[in-house]
Amino acid sequence: MSYLLQQLVNAVPIAALYAALAFGYALAFGMTRRPDITYGALFAFAGQVFLLFAHIGWNRLFLVLPATLALASAASLVYTATVGSGIARHVLRPLHNASTNAVIVASLALVLLLSEFMRLSMNSRELWLSPFLNGRIVFWRQDGFEVGLTVIQLGSAAFMAGLVAVGHAVLTRSRLGRAWRAVADDPRAARLCGVDADGVFVLSYVSAASIAAICGILATSYYGSMDFASGLLFGLKIVLIAAVGGYSVPLKSALGAALVGLAETLWGGYAPLLWRDAAIISALVLLLVASRRERPLP
Repeated sequence: MSYLLQQLVNAVPIAALYAALAFGYALAFGMTRRPDITYGALFAFAGQVFLLFAHIGWNRLFLVLPATLALASAASLVYTATVGSGIARHVLRPLHNASTNAVIVASLALVLLLSEFMRLSMNSRELWLSPFLNGRIVFWRQDGFEVGLTVIQLGSAAFMAGLVAVGHAVLTRSRLGRAWRAVADDPRAARLCGVDADGVFVLSYVSAASIAAICGILATSYYGSMDFASGLLFGLKIVLIAAVGGYSVPLKSALGAALVGLAETLWGGYAPLLWRDAAIISALVLLLVASRRERPLP
């Protein structure tokens, strides 16, 4: 019983991470309506920028740990949001207006560009962050077995859950949320109603990139490092989750992603870890095929 409780508790941070990533991806997917693996690259990019500036702040500027983390976080957010804005304005929006399927091809080029940029910036090194806020909070004790999480796990999970809650409130209760839904449903009709569809497109992608940056910072703070292989794997799972859940309600994508995080943790606790990612991705693909709806030809 205690072991099961620990596995369920372990699922909280990864479920919150998946939920926040899926929510952000749904914001961008609602605009492009095409799979975009760039989102996973932005997640990895944010984590690596965080690592790079943490290295600079600690080893070159000789800052104390809180100042180092603040510098690295601010740099990561600014860089990722700026890159997201540039991608939306100069790549995705023009391509989407000309040919929506070109977005898929462009996303692959953007992944390679971001990956090589960070590889050169880090001199092909793998940087690691020293553990912090790793004190354990115990929720349950039974026969010498303790069920708990570290401070950084709890803090990160709470922050990402709050991010999803605030984002959902903005989408459902604000004028901006109504504009996003209008453009996601029909951008031409939204333009006829006076909505700046191009502005909503850019703002949605920048918001998605900012959410990816926050998730990248928190994930890197917990795991201690970040590489593009991990980021793309996270991104692939999120793409499949969002494709199954649809783009119209980002909260549904977030809740579905949280369930995937729970299933992934339980698999890791009771089944061979080697096959975890293959099993999860295969299950998502099967679910996508089973839930696919045929649309009549125009």
